[in-house]
Amino acid sequence: MSTVWNQIRNYISDLYFPKIQVIDIVEILIIAFLIYFCMLWIQRTRAYSLLKGFLVVMVFIVIASILQMSAILWIASALAPTAITILAIIFQPELRKGLESLGTKSILSSILTFNNEMKAERFSDRSLSEIVRAVNEMSEVRTGALIVIEQNIILTEFINTGIALDSEISSQLLVNIFEHNTPLHDGAVIIRGNRIQAATCYLPLSDNAQLNKKYGTRHRAGLGISEVSDSFTIIVSEETGRVSYAYKGSLTTGITASSLREELYQIQKTVRDKDERKLLFRKGKMKKK
Repeated sequence: MSTVWNQIRNYISDLYFPKIQVIDIVEILIIAFLIYFCMLWIQRTRAYSLLKGFLVVMVFIVIASILQMSAILWIASALAPTAITILAIIFQPELRKGLESLGTKSILSSILTFNNEMKAERFSDRSLSEIVRAVNEMSEVRTGALIVIEQNIILTEFINTGIALDSEISSQLLVNIFEHNTPLHDGAVIIRGNRIQAATCYLPLSDNAQLNKKYGTRHRAGLGISEVSDSFTIIVSEETGRVSYAYKGSLTTGITASSLREELYQIQKTVRDKDERKLLFRKGKMKKK
């Protein structure tokens, strides 16, 4: 037994334990904070989707390395020196906005705001009914409308382009916002949870060449935001009164009020199921502890 303890003691004595000073702890905290802030920034922008695509490519390269796929490895090695430049070009808009936010806002307040955004309540049955009622009323009188319902990808960068409202969802308010010749009718309304966050928001236009030329800027904007996020966007045509929705990069036109209600219900149900699974997972972890 003493021999075993001597071996353990000798092994531990051979280990190198660096002397940790106060400056080392401060340095670790700064690096951890920067990594945390970068992770928050990535999740708040479209860079999150781009980063997931980049990680998929990296997984393929790792698999190719394990299986010794020479052609793929040669291409990866040839592109490696320019990878940083390629990433800088791809993420240029997000990097610029991130640096601008660092220079114009308090880092702590931006993190607290992010936490509040992530805790935002998903839209309720009442909000669903109010949205459908407003869309139906605007469709009957041919009032053009563009309503974006935020989901997992935070749309703060687009909310900041509009006029902040932070109002409870009601059909009367939505109809009044998009009424002709009113200050807020131009642009999009963005909804987060059970609140109308902002109006007159600018959205990216889709450059989909297959989109019919009869659809104007409102439909291109609705399709554009669905291509860069997981939002659900409702479009009411000012010319025909027809109701359409854009979701996951595709445009569905000529839907009825019942069809719109069903689509919103499915989104609401999917979100609730995910939240319930997360809650059950957390409870399971707590029980194990």
